[in-house]
Amino acid sequence: MIHIFKVSGQRFVPALTMEEAFWIHLENPSPEETGKIVKKYNLEEDFITDLQDADENARLEWDEGALLTILRVPVYYKHRSAKISFATAPMGIISTEDKLITVAFYDNEILTQYLEGKHRPFNITQQSFLLSISLRTAIYFLKFLKEINRRTTIIEDELQQSMKNKELIRLVRMEKSLVFFNTSLKSNEIILERLQRTRWLLNDPDAEDMIEDVIIENKQAIEMANIYSSILSGMMDAFASIISNNLNVVMKFLTSITIIISVPTLIVSIYGMNVPLPFQESNFAFALIMGISVLISLILVLVFIHKKYF
Repeated sequence: MIHIFKVSGQRFVPALTMEEAFWIHLENPSPEETGKIVKKYNLEEDFITDLQDADENARLEWDEGALLTILRVPVYYKHRSAKISFATAPMGIISTEDKLITVAFYDNEILTQYLEGKHRPFNITQQSFLLSISLRTAIYFLKFLKEINRRTTIIEDELQQSMKNKELIRLVRMEKSLVFFNTSLKSNEIILERLQRTRWLLNDPDAEDMIEDVIIENKQAIEMANIYSSILSGMMDAFASIISNNLNVVMKFLTSITIIISVPTLIVSIYGMNVPLPFQESNFAFALIMGISVLISLILVLVFIHKKYF
């Protein structure tokens, strides 16, 4: 799908034709839509088709006056069938002579406010819009990192009384999301630092200060991702030990019960042998045997209680 917008009063509003448009957004474009944009603006087809690869790296690329910037952006999967809730995907920003084209094959919330015209007014140029998108990307990384931390805290509370692996598996998925975030943030940082040194960016006098803010936000997100990842790794190791210890406690209890039950079982089995045995002629043999069995069992129970096996 192709969305076209023009600038009106420091905001984006829908445009009627591509000629008057400043911003063209391709949302999961079809091959026909891709071909139309490539032909109209003399672009390399790879500028768009490469973004179909979910693992496409962040990069800067120049070709015949067009600048391609690929950023890794955070993606939130809301449906329960998803193996992980948080991941990253590539989003392309193509700057031509008089148009700025964004391409997204994967749903994300980065451009939502711009598409709906609800963004804060700002002096819109190609440079400022690119940096505004980069800033929102870093802000959404921070937002999702806080959500990951909140969910991790909930799982931590559940793990304290757990002997199952379900919660640990959820933590593994959170750790996987943090790895995706950390890797993407670092690749974005490289792109932003390269962009900072380009002549194209310096054509906008306000861009230098703005990109500093973007780099600071991105570095903050990297630090948070590193901290949460370290905490999560330590927590997983600690709770793996707790689950193992809980299992040992259960096994110790069951072993104690087995020992206590084995005493009367042993005595009864001995008296089942077809050989001369004590008390076999006594009328009180059964009561004596059962009494001795119960007495020994009670002594064992008291010993185990004293040793805190129960």
